Amino acid sequence: MPGLHIGAARARADISDTALRHRDPQENAPVQTLPPPLDRLRLPAIVAPKFLTSTPDLVVAACRSGLLGAFPALNHRTSDGFEAWLTEIQTYLADSPDAAPYAVYLIVPKTNPRLAADFDIVVRHKVPVVITGFGASPEVVEAVQSYGGIVFHDVATRGHAEKVARSGVDGLIALGAGAGGHMGHLSPYAAVAEIRKVYDGLLILAGAMSTGADIVAARAMGADMACMGTRFIATSETEVSQAQKDIMVAVGASDVVVTPNLTGGQATFLRPSLRAAGVDPDAIPPVGGPDATLESRASRDIWWAGQGVGAIGDVPNMAQLCDRLVGEYREAVRRIAIDPVAADGAVMTRRSGSG
Repeated sequence: MPGLHIGAARARADISDTALRHRDPQENAPVQTLPPPLDRLRLPAIVAPKFLTSTPDLVVAACRSGLLGAFPALNHRTSDGFEAWLTEIQTYLADSPDAAPYAVYLIVPKTNPRLAADFDIVVRHKVPVVITGFGASPEVVEAVQSYGGIVFHDVATRGHAEKVARSGVDGLIALGAGAGGHMGHLSPYAAVAEIRKVYDGLLILAGAMSTGADIVAARAMGADMACMGTRFIATSETEVSQAQKDIMVAVGASDVVVTPNLTGGQATFLRPSLRAAGVDPDAIPPVGGPDATLESRASRDIWWAGQGVGAIGDVPNMAQLCDRLVGEYREAVRRIAIDPVAADGAVMTRRSGSG
């Protein structure tokens, strides 16, 4: 594959779950104990690369707000267009030297006909963070690390994590149940606990998170960062219809339908959008069934969302949302700090008269 073998990998930093704990962020202070380039983050959070909805405007807004903004290379229909997007992002971020880094999501299997061309572009532009899915590639990891970039890969189980870690990636993204789009089947609690038995590197948790308190909870469980996608669809910078944003505000977690029948893999979609597309949410025909247009309509007319949608109550801009997340993060840390057990080590006892 052209562009993959471009030099020896850089020496990998010693990344462990204890080394990655960071102080409560000040008003605009970056996270200080994550490895470069993540040390420029205001919060330990990724704005997840979302199919169709992640665009340069959203990525730039996220990075300027202090979050790691990400987008899939395939969100543009051509490799030339993908490169134009990268140039646009880099141009806008050049005016913001304190901005957080950005990331590109690549589907790695050779069945992706654009992989070679898109990855050559990634290497040429020295994309700081590369997120890979559906197949870990040591060649991709080596090439990105050789110019100082870092690579994360999606995993869903302990066994998957063990296999991917051997490819040399810099971090794992644990896809828990409740995540938007394609998801894992394990509770986020179980996913983190199992993966931590075999992996002590940088761990990012994805699944049903929408608040700063959720980020704190992920870290308390043993993850180092959070990856949040659904919450950011309902922002002013996201290029989706106002109708979709309004639905994101109106629905709850019970309106999220989990099915393999639209894409071939377990994925989450909003019940109202299924009905609007003429699909019975309780009787979705399988891929390859009589409705040959269903899979393409799932990309265009049926809206993806995770269970974290229930926490959405408005459509702010990215800067406003990031400020809110920081405030929620701080408040959650304060609540933990004054907990009786955390404060002095005392074991909580039953109230008098309790059974």
